[in-house]
Amino acid sequence: MQITIVGAGKLGYKLAEALSFASNHITMIDRNPTSLERADSGLDVLALEGNGVELPVLEQANVKRSDLVIAVTSSDETNMLVAMMAKKLGCKRSIARVRNPEYAQQAAFIREKMDIDFVANPELETAKAIAKFILKGNSLQMESFANGKVIMSGFSVQNLPKLENQIIRDLDLPPAMLFAAISREGDIIIPDGSVKILPQDTVYTMGSRSSIQAFVQEFGGSFRRDLAKNVLILGGGKAGFYLANKLLASNISVKIIEQDEKRCQYLAEHLKNALVIHGDGSDTSLLAEENISEMDALVALTGFDEENLLLALLGKQRGIPLVVPKVSRPNFVSVIEQLGIERAVNPVSIMASEIVRFIQGGQIVSMSMLLDGNAEALELVATEGSPIVCRPLADIDIPKGVLIGIVVRDGEVMIPNGSTTIHPKDNVVVFCMHSKVSDVEKLFNQPKGGLLGELWNRYKSFGKPSFI
Repeated sequence: MQITIVGAGKLGYKLAEALSFASNHITMIDRNPTSLERADSGLDVLALEGNGVELPVLEQANVKRSDLVIAVTSSDETNMLVAMMAKKLGCKRSIARVRNPEYAQQAAFIREKMDIDFVANPELETAKAIAKFILKGNSLQMESFANGKVIMSGFSVQNLPKLENQIIRDLDLPPAMLFAAISREGDIIIPDGSVKILPQDTVYTMGSRSSIQAFVQEFGGSFRRDLAKNVLILGGGKAGFYLANKLLASNISVKIIEQDEKRCQYLAEHLKNALVIHGDGSDTSLLAEENISEMDALVALTGFDEENLLLALLGKQRGIPLVVPKVSRPNFVSVIEQLGIERAVNPVSIMASEIVRFIQGGQIVSMSMLLDGNAEALELVATEGSPIVCRPLADIDIPKGVLIGIVVRDGEVMIPNGSTTIHPKDNVVVFCMHSKVSDVEKLFNQPKGGLLGELWNRYKSFGKPSFI
């Protein structure tokens, strides 16, 4: 597949990285030679220095033969123009990152009238993810598969005290449930029965909803927490604005602390029921004045990772039940776990996940990019003639790092074992390391080019979803 990415910033780099595992040919365009050099040295891409809105540059990138153009520069207007121009030149599909709240209200109009196939908004998707976390259960992350019959959830072991220091094989787990992965100090473990679960681990479970609920109750947790009533948002940027809007719609009291006076005026005008405070969110005396200890949740959305982490730690020290910092650097994952912070959000990973969901389409029913893109859960439909069907799993060479987690047949959720035989039309949920996606492709290949191979050829697409 021919892919052109205009904008070699964090999101552009992440998308190129996500797409590079398949037989894709990626061209990256940017005016910043430093950003291009980083992409060129770290990824298998063709780097082209230039302005993506200039017709000669797009022609040099051979956009007319591109299957997909993704515009993710820092300018909404540039992205929309590039995506529109690409379609006019003959590109099959285009995606534009559009972050401005005013534009976001017109996303449907932009898609239809400007012929842009997908409008990506990182701040809005980040706000949705945080709101989902605040409004729902104790799961750090929840993804659903097989029309909701299967869920994959991540839990901090600190919230499941009876699970600490247990050996997996010694656990009496509910039926239709298994451990898909363990996150430990930034590393991912696909566990077997001999693995010991440590207090600082995050465990990812997969199974039916009733089994996951029974598991959480059995090991000392609660599948649902008390609904937050008072939320403090530190940082009133786009993500803070979107999040406040969503929380207010759920009748939650919202307080925002923002340092920029003009931004405070904008927030006060557009968020009528929120309390907007002009001040420095890192000022401990101001936080004390605003009764930080009485908050049910604190969300740190400033522009600095270190500040967000410190504010989250301060919130934990003050006894706030739920703290969520925003971080942009993947190397902070292990730091976050060691600090005991249950959940942090990475807008780049979240947006990359949503874009990949759109591109994926086809016979991959649903997917999730986990742990900053290092692991994936894919739901696939088994087809006649593929290596995965009509043989016991014990007789199939399943690579290390690939877990055949759940099989759904005629609505029944099954945990497979070595004697299980997958039938054509079964829904199969597979957990794997990102580097093993191509191996999963081989397992589910059809006789004529493969399940994922057909997806590449038919849609000229690829595959790859965060939360930290």
